[in-house]
Amino acid sequence: MQESIVEKVRSNSKYQQLVKTRSFLGWLLSAVVCVIYYGFILIIAYNKEWLGSRINPDEVITWGIPIGVGVIVSSFILTGIYVLIANSMFDRLTKEIKEEIK
Repeated sequence: MQESIVEKVRSNSKYQQLVKTRSFLGWLLSAVVCVIYYGFILIIAYNKEWLGSRINPDEVITWGIPIGVGVIVSSFILTGIYVLIANSMFDRLTKEIKEEIK
């Protein structure tokens, strides 16, 4: 009995769409995070003088502080994007799949 339900789910076009979309979004957001983090590391490695220079000569804040905060904030934003899409599209598709399988 369970195997027939599993086969119904796997053969469902909405399930296949869900898996494909969720996988694509996961890889896309992972790539964006990698670009941001590795970009920051490359700036540290190859342009640390600029990163350590002051934004304004009269202030103590260097370029590294807002860029570092930007890296952290970007992670929160990307997580929020994933949660927003998961709660709207993925949950809707999951509900539709469950209704079709019943």
